[in-house]
Amino acid sequence: MELRQLRYFVGVSESGSLLKASARLHVAQPALGQQMSALEDELGVRLLDRSSKGVSLTASGKTFLEHAKVVLADVERARLVVRESASVPSGEVAIGLPTTVSLGATLPILRACRERLPQVRLQVVEAYSGFLREWLQSGRLDLAILYGDKPESGLAKRALLDEELVFVTSAQAARLPKKLTLDKLARWPLVLPSREHGLRRIIDEACAPLGLQLDVVAEIDSLPSVKSAAEEGIGSTILPLGSVAQEIAAGKLLAAKIDSPGMLRRVVCATSVTRPATLASAAVTALTQEVIQSMVLSRAWPGRWVGKNGG
Repeated sequence: MELRQLRYFVGVSESGSLLKASARLHVAQPALGQQMSALEDELGVRLLDRSSKGVSLTASGKTFLEHAKVVLADVERARLVVRESASVPSGEVAIGLPTTVSLGATLPILRACRERLPQVRLQVVEAYSGFLREWLQSGRLDLAILYGDKPESGLAKRALLDEELVFVTSAQAARLPKKLTLDKLARWPLVLPSREHGLRRIIDEACAPLGLQLDVVAEIDSLPSVKSAAEEGIGSTILPLGSVAQEIAAGKLLAAKIDSPGMLRRVVCATSVTRPATLASAAVTALTQEVIQSMVLSRAWPGRWVGKNGG
């Protein structure tokens, strides 16, 4: 199997026909078809369904496409590392941020990157932490901010901070105490993420030892929608303080502490241990940790810094 076959296969898959791929790749159509047939023969499976309308991926082809992209990305990463070894950081770096982190951290990270790493093209991907973890392990991301410092196969984690989860409700709520115990929290109608969501798991695990059953009136996996529901008084919620700081300052929401040691979320910076870092990705990783530390120490990101000093 040759790298050019992988590049041709990706080109054919994205073009949808041998004719279009031929023009895109600057390879004669008969030669391109022969390379695809040779690749299928070597793998022992059919990768493409051919018809008069073009080509489409088989189930095996879809699986192989993901792996081919990772291999080609690794080759490009290796090429960049060698080229950059005696130069300044440059190239593209993909960083994954959960929604609650992206709200406050995206602009500071982008600003710092533009000022200090001007030759780096930063790609910021916002998604649920579960997706970010999978994409980091598969090589689609260079680094990601995740939750929880438990060891995971293929990942290196560096603890950054512990952020407190708080009770959040409409500004129209009457007599909201400064602190709520878990048993009193159970009396409030709540809008929470679904049970598969990392934030919901922390909440459920904190309530489980006490046998508490929360009054969940709706499950919503969209942070903006959860906050809107809380503003409208449909139900209160539980979120990191930093994710609702603007709404609290604007008088749209109120927050109260929750008297429970389990209502904490550890934030970590994760990288893959199976793929060597480029000069650019290593620089962005260090810069991201430094920016987050600065945000925590300046109280722009409510939390307690647990990482090493110096980013």
